[in-house]
Amino acid sequence: MKKFEAFRSRIVPLPINNVDTDQIIPARFLKTTSMEGLADQLFFDWRYQEDGSPKPDFILNQDRVKGASVLLAGDNFGCGSSREHAPWALTQFGFRAVISTSFADIFKQNSLKNALLPVVVTPEVQASLFAAVEADPAAEVAVDLAAQTLALPGGGSVEFRVDPFSRHCLLEGIDELGYILQQEAAIGAYEARRPHSIDTLAQVS
Repeated sequence: MKKFEAFRSRIVPLPINNVDTDQIIPARFLKTTSMEGLADQLFFDWRYQEDGSPKPDFILNQDRVKGASVLLAGDNFGCGSSREHAPWALTQFGFRAVISTSFADIFKQNSLKNALLPVVVTPEVQASLFAAVEADPAAEVAVDLAAQTLALPGGGSVEFRVDPFSRHCLLEGIDELGYILQQEAAIGAYEARRPHSIDTLAQVS
């Protein structure tokens, strides 16, 4: 996993509340344990006709959002089942952050473990961002995880919070195992101090 660095991006607006994980990545695509191909299956039922051709009015099929890495979503994004394929599909498409007023807890934790940053903002900020991208499809935000700030298109910025452990792992580009390996010296020192064997049959007086 790469270190999560500050970046600027155009915004992909998806003003739909309660987007569940079965819409993000339908259950029929969950048989794979590989991330390969999941970008094409992202929002599949909203994105394609029955014959497999793209729906031209769906936002991900429009040229103006190509290369954008921030998804601006409605409230309660990622509700439903706890499939890790949902953040996989989003990151494989190229998204690095999702902005919403709220996220389902399991989706949020799965995202943080897969280099997808969930940015929680107030309803007022969310509305201003939707208005900004409606007025100018090229409007950009700047995401700075280290400072925990989101720079807005019209100037100014807002803060967002990420728990310290997840923030550390994202900035270092590591997962839970990588974090444990970072503590190898401390673990080794502890093991050197502890007794090599303990007589668990010894009577306690």
